[in-house]
Amino acid sequence: MPTVGIFGGSFNPIHFGHLLLADHICEALRLDRVLFVPAAVPPHKPAAELASAEHRYRMTALAVREHPRFAVSDIELRRQGPSYTVDTLIALAGEGTLLLLIGSDTFLDLLSWRDPRGVARLARLVVVPRTGGDFDPEAPAAQKVLHELGLPPFGDAAGPILFHAASLPISASRPPISPVPASPTRSSASPTSAW
Repeated sequence: MPTVGIFGGSFNPIHFGHLLLADHICEALRLDRVLFVPAAVPPHKPAAELASAEHRYRMTALAVREHPRFAVSDIELRRQGPSYTVDTLIALAGEGTLLLLIGSDTFLDLLSWRDPRGVARLARLVVVPRTGGDFDPEAPAAQKVLHELGLPPFGDAAGPILFHAASLPISASRPPISPVPASPTRSSASPTSAW
């Protein structure tokens, strides 16, 4: 059964940092592929701040097309209503063993998501601390999330994976990462950071 990293987000816009991070995780965790899932209607972001879902999907598809282990899914564009991760993971359950790639800020906010226990049951969490951030997996806030989700601690064989992207060197043997193509149309959406 393949191991698939699920990388969701608004991708407003997708940028080189997203691609490089996904490549690092794919290589380090030996994933068979990383599936980018642009959110059609992100529950935590005002729609007025976003480019259209179709535009964000097309830009993501262009950005990942040359990487042999990257793919993009329109699953959240085909579904009506808010883009809840738990619904996406249920729909993708047949794809293989799922790992959900999330930033440490998102991890700390996970209890506000729809069915966070379901999310943690359907996919193993890969938590990426923000560069220059102060995420502490032993801090009370992180421990509360683990406890509420019924998860073992970071470092446990069955627990969430804490992934430090900055510690992984660039290898000449890895597939090349192409720069994100220029947008064919101008978007009024402002860029966002990878995490």
